[in-house]
Formats: sequence, structure tokens, C-alpha cells
Amino acid sequence: MFQMVRLKEKLCLFFNNRWLVFVAAMWIQSFAGIGYLFGSISPIIKSSLNYNQRQLSRLGVAKDLGDSVGFLAGTLSEILPLWATLLVGAIQNFIGYGWVWLIVTGRSPILPLWVMCILIFIGTNGETYFNTAALVSCVQNFPKSRGPVVGILKGFAGLGGAIMTQIYALIHSPDHASLIFMVAVGPAMVVIALMFLIRPVGGHRQVRPSDGFSFSLIYSICIILASYLMGVMLVQDLVDVSHTITTIFTAILFVLLVIPVVIPISLSFSQATRGPSEEALLSESQKQDPGVSKHNDDQEIIFSEVEDEKPKDVDLLPALERQKRIAQLQTKLAQAAAEGAVRIKRRRGPHRGEDFTLMQALIKADLWIIFFSLLLGSGSGLTVIDNLGQMSQSLGYDNTHVFVSMISIWNFLGRIGGGYFSEIIVRDYAYPRHAAMAVAQVIMAFGHFFFAMGWPGAMYIGTLLVGLGYGAHWAIVPAAASELFGLKNFGALYNFLTVANPAGSLVFSGIIASSIYDSEAAKQAQERHPSQWNGASILSSFLAVEEPLKCEGAICFFLTSLILCGLCIIAACLSMILVYRTKAVYNQLYGKSRT
Repeated sequence: MFQMVRLKEKLCLFFNNRWLVFVAAMWIQSFAGIGYLFGSISPIIKSSLNYNQRQLSRLGVAKDLGDSVGFLAGTLSEILPLWATLLVGAIQNFIGYGWVWLIVTGRSPILPLWVMCILIFIGTNGETYFNTAALVSCVQNFPKSRGPVVGILKGFAGLGGAIMTQIYALIHSPDHASLIFMVAVGPAMVVIALMFLIRPVGGHRQVRPSDGFSFSLIYSICIILASYLMGVMLVQDLVDVSHTITTIFTAILFVLLVIPVVIPISLSFSQATRGPSEEALLSESQKQDPGVSKHNDDQEIIFSEVEDEKPKDVDLLPALERQKRIAQLQTKLAQAAAEGAVRIKRRRGPHRGEDFTLMQALIKADLWIIFFSLLLGSGSGLTVIDNLGQMSQSLGYDNTHVFVSMISIWNFLGRIGGGYFSEIIVRDYAYPRHAAMAVAQVIMAFGHFFFAMGWPGAMYIGTLLVGLGYGAHWAIVPAAASELFGLKNFGALYNFLTVANPAGSLVFSGIIASSIYDSEAAKQAQERHPSQWNGASILSSFLAVEEPLKCEGAICFFLTSLILCGLCIIAACLSMILVYRTKAVYNQLYGKSRT
């Protein structure tokens, strides 16, 4: 009887362990990268519904909007329990892509393009519910480890496309429309199976000395998983592997995904309670936090006045000397204010590094520099992701799924690497984080250049460079925005910045890339059938009533890729402008840690 009671207690600890919630959130995020599969499903949609490239690009913009507009998901997560939020997302995902599958396979009547855009938007928007529930629960359970938690979860979302593509390879269906069916059913099934595990479980009371090792283990698994997926995709592309080998590859993939559950199992069944040192550490942190907050509040006006009154050359001094000068000025101001000799003026708004509301941030040049840098950089990367199927087909590659998987893996590594290296720049050198963003955007510019040239192997190199750079954006921008504009209203600020993603895709993919592709396809069709190609048929191409045109060769995306290359260079210049503007802020925030 005692053993049964003990086992029941252990199981209760296991199901309420914050690491179990984290692992379940990782599994959900592994199937939340719905948007990254658009490059694989777009060719079958295009051929089945006789769309041209411009029409297909409109579906891509709808997908990007669905992937980025998460205001409703954020609102519902504050009203509904997280399992209900996940359920809403699963229903949206199933209805949106399920209906698209019915239309593509002829089981449902063909609907107008604008209705198809709505269906794609609804289906992809389910991903925002998955992201919101996973991030909210894990940030609450790991309040002192938000950076690693968010980075790992967003990384698994980036790997989602590669994971689902490998599962699709196991299905080995000759009907390519079955990939759309898997996108509709797979994430919904996983979310429904795990939705009751995703919840706050009082994680702040579960602090353990082994947490650092646990995070290191998770990071190691992430790197191994990404490397494994890359190796498997290359083998499947270069060698005609049998279905048995594909089954083995997929089984190993599932083993790697399941390994992290060892952490909550070992923590729950090997040690039931925290040690005395952990309790003391927790109580000490709880006692210290209110005092720190009170001290900051008491000194807020004085710090503001120091910022306004200090000589400009103070920021150019060495860190230690600068701190001494500021401390002296602050002391003088405090004494003068206490004696009534001066009147400390209240500022009209927050300074960089403090908490901004969205409206306060919108009148700051820094936010708009970040926004347009993100629009140009991530927008150009998203254009490649959305058109990867057509880009690979135009260069003669039959298996487009390989490149979709590869850019998903490089996107994941870009998020991990971007966060890691930008943290080194900030912590070790007290230099603005956007310096890493500028490097990422230059890397993307080289990737677009390789796409433009269309050399042998250029698809592999271009996918590598663009994937790394695009992923780095989403590790660097959230951290930089929180440093410059604070965390109090970070949700609203972050949602505003994510609008740059579909906005860039709308212009670069929906207008520039599609127009150039259709124009080159029309030229090639005219060269092949000059007698049948007249002014009337050219006019019909813009009215979207002609047969879908197919472009072949590097010329299809040559001009588009050069334009995207130039836009990335402009984005890097904007990032360096922000670096110049915020040097003093980062020196003030992180300079003290270097002395």
C-alpha cells in the first residue's frame, strides 16, 4: 500500500513538473511550423487550380498574415485557459487546410481566390495559438530563464517544416496533395493530445541546481536534431533510399524528439522535493526583488535629470570614469533638490531602456528603424521561403521538399546562433545587439546573390545563407526591442514589429517576384509558340484567365534576387544606423558588467 501511495505521489510530481510542460511545448512547436511548408504545398495548389505565380503569391501573403497576426490569440490566452486556446488553434488549422485539401483533390467545389486566401489565413493563423500558449506557459514556469526557453521553443517552430517533411517521406504517398492533408490533421492531433499538459504549474517553486545542466542537454539535443535532419535530407536527395531506410530514419527522429522527457522523469522520480539551499535561494530572491523595485522608483526622477543634464562628453569616457562622473552629478542633484535649490523637472516620456507604451514607442525613430530593417531583411527571406518551390523547379530540381526542409533547419540554427552571438556582443563588449543583425543581413545579401547567379549548387548555398540570416532576425529583434523599450508592454511592441514580416512579403513576393516570374514565363511561352502568342493572350495573362505559365532557368528569379540582395544591404545600413544611435544606451546597460 505504501508503495502505491509513493508511486501516486511521484506520478503527481511528474505531471506537475515544469520540465514536462516545457517538453510538451517543444513537441507542439515541432508541429507548429505550418507556414514553412508552404513552399512544398504551393506547387500542387498551383497546378491543381491553374493559378499563375501572381495568384499563388497572394496565397503566400495570406499565409504570412495568418502566421504573423496573433492579436486574437494573445487576447484569448488572457481570457480562456491555455488548453482552450490550443483547441481553438487546432480547430482553425484543421478547418483552414482541411478545406484547401478538399478543394485541391476535387472533393469540394473550387472557390474564388479571395476565399482561398481566407482559408489559408485561417489555417496558418492556428499556429499563433500554438506559439502563444507554449510561450505563455513556459515563461511563467521559467521566470528566470526566459531567454533560453523562448529561444528553444522558437527554434523548434523553425524545425517544424523539416520534421513534418520527414514524416511525409515516411508516408510515401504518390499523391502530393496528401501533404496538405497532413498539414491539416497532424498539428491538430498533436495539440489535442498534449493540450492539457500546457499550463502554469508554479514553476518558480521548482528551481533546482540541475537546471543549468538540463538546459545544456536540451541545447545539445537541438543541435544533434538539426544536424541529423540535415544529413538525412542530403542522403535522401543524393541517394535513392528504400522505404525501409526511410522508416529507420524517421524512427531515429522520433527517438531524438522523445529524449528530453528523460529530464522531468529523472527529476520527479529521483528527488521529490527541493533541497534547503534551493528554498533559501528562492526566499532570498523573493525578499530582494521588492527592495530593488522600490529603490528604482525612488531614484527615477534623479536618473532622468542626470540623463538630461550630464555633459555629452561623459558617454565617451571609460566605463569606470563615466560611472563616477554620473554618480557625482546624481549626488549633487539629489542634495540640491532636497535643499530646494533646484527643482527636478519631470520628463515627458521614458528614455531608452525604460518601459514604453506602444504609442510612446511609435513616435521614436529607433522603433521605425527596427521596423524597416526587419521589413527589408525578414521580408526578403520570407519571399525566398514562399517561392522556394518555384525557384528550385526553375533550376531543374524535382524534389522541392529537400530545400524546404533545409531552409527550415538553417532557420532554426540561425535563431540559436543569432541569439547566442548577439548575446556575446552585448555581454562581453557592451555593443548594440543590432550589430549582429547587420551581419545577418549581409549574409542574406550573399545568399540572394547566389540565387541570382543560378550556378551549380547555388540553391544549396543560397538556402543556407538566407535561412541563417532570416532565423537570426527573430532571435535578435525581440531581445533588442525589449532592451530599448522595456518589457512592460513588450507584447504589443512585438506584435507591431511582426507586422513587418507579411508587409515585406506582400511587396516583395506578391508584387515584385510574381510579376517578374510571370513576365519571364510569358516571354518563354512566346518564344516557344510565337504564332499562338499575340497581344490578346498577353492581356489575358494579366487577367488570370490563361493556362498557368511555367518559367525555366535562372532568369526566372535573377532580377528578383538582385533586388532582394540590394534590399538586404539597405537593411544592414539601417541596422548600423541604429547601432550608432544606441551605443550609449548599451554602454549604460551593460558597461557596468565589464568593469
